[in-house]
Amino acid sequence: MFKEILKGNLCKLPAVSEYIAPTADVSNEATIGADTMIWHLAQVREQAQIGNNCIIGRGAYIDHAVEVGANSKIQNYALVYAPAKLGVGVFIGPAAVLTNDMFPRAATPELDLKGTDDWDPQGTTVGDGAAIGARAVIVPGITIGRWAMVAAGAVVTRDVPDFALMVGVPAKRVGWVGKSGKKCVEIEDGFLDPDTRERYEEIDGLLKEV
Repeated sequence: MFKEILKGNLCKLPAVSEYIAPTADVSNEATIGADTMIWHLAQVREQAQIGNNCIIGRGAYIDHAVEVGANSKIQNYALVYAPAKLGVGVFIGPAAVLTNDMFPRAATPELDLKGTDDWDPQGTTVGDGAAIGARAVIVPGITIGRWAMVAAGAVVTRDVPDFALMVGVPAKRVGWVGKSGKKCVEIEDGFLDPDTRERYEEIDGLLKEV
């Protein structure tokens, strides 16, 4: 149950296990977890599965059969296209786009409008704790590793390892981040999260928890 009154132009939340804004478009065939909040003008389509204690921001779009793990935040106007699968504690920044069409065309070679049988959607898989920054674009079929961070405006064209910090167009790894989201500091025997003080070591180009 929600225990607070939200400030601004909103009234007290109803005594139910989730809150769906009146202007949100949520399919009756979607599954919405307990204590999840879906804000104005968001759309959640059929067979989508939203975990417990999530926030779906204003104007966000969650495509059919998309899976969103518990404790995740999909910020305003983010677009998550099927068949994306998001783990627990995932952050999708404002206006970020998780695409699904590797060869985008509206029409066939005969200029007939494409239907569902004319293309093979490929979704994004996002690991637990990962974060994708504002206006970032993820091309189809990409896997974002656990606790990785994609910078704002980046375009990700290849798989991202766990804990990687990805920046640029196309995105390249420029460092490692810890679970706090802060860039890891290199120490004598590995890397250190400056906030959590957790230690990591790099093995064959991948960061591992010690």
